Amino acid sequence: MTDFPAVFEQLRAILQPFAPRLLQAGASETAYYLNTDKHHNKVPICFGGVEIKKNYVSYHLFPAYMHRELLGDISPELRKRMQGKSCFNFAKVDPQLFAELGRLTATGFAKFEETGLV
Repeated sequence: MTDFPAVFEQLRAILQPFAPRLLQAGASETAYYLNTDKHHNKVPICFGGVEIKKNYVSYHLFPAYMHRELLGDISPELRKRMQGKSCFNFAKVDPQLFAELGRLTATGFAKFEETGLV
């Protein structure tokens, strides 16, 4: 038995405060994505998302990919959860890391605002 549904719900809750200013690109019991209304090569720019995978729940935060300086102060524990340049994987609920991810998400949203993507 996995904790994935609880992990998914808590990670989705991190994104939901930003939903009113973004476009919902997908929502189901296993995936939730938010895009900006801006496009790159005719493709909407994704802000973030969360998705249940086979072995973990992935949290995607595209401001971290587009603005690498946002990752300068993240904790070693959160950095260990990174896969690639903008993805964080979790198998269980971690309130401390989720709080840090929430702060990083808010900072990323502010950066998107600052650069005119939101």
